[in-house]
Amino acid sequence: QVQLVESGGGLVQPGGSLRLSCAASGFTFSRSAMSWYRQAPGKERELVAAITSAGGSTNYVDSVKGRFTISRDNAKNTVFLQMNSLKPEDTAVYFCKAIVLWYDHWGQGTQVTVSS
Repeated sequence: QVQLVESGGGLVQPGGSLRLSCAASGFTFSRSAMSWYRQAPGKERELVAAITSAGGSTNYVDSVKGRFTISRDNAKNTVFLQMNSLKPEDTAVYFCKAIVLWYDHWGQGTQVTVSS
């Protein structure tokens, strides 16, 4: 019943920007903290950014601080990841995650490729 659908990925040059979206349904979105993870080939999945249920607090992995911004629109059941000053090292599949009733729920992922 819980569904998370990411969109907005693509191919971008170094220094460019992308805005990822995650559309949520099947749970009370406004009461759930949300997060973005990413996974590159041969690498472990890592937490990129997280946001509290009301959007009042955010957290980022050091490698993206100052470049990425997580936000949410609870009226639209959507969480965003604005990615600026992209680097080749940011290339990965990006996943949206919600924790609902003690279970992790994942979207299908969206590919971000940063290359010249």
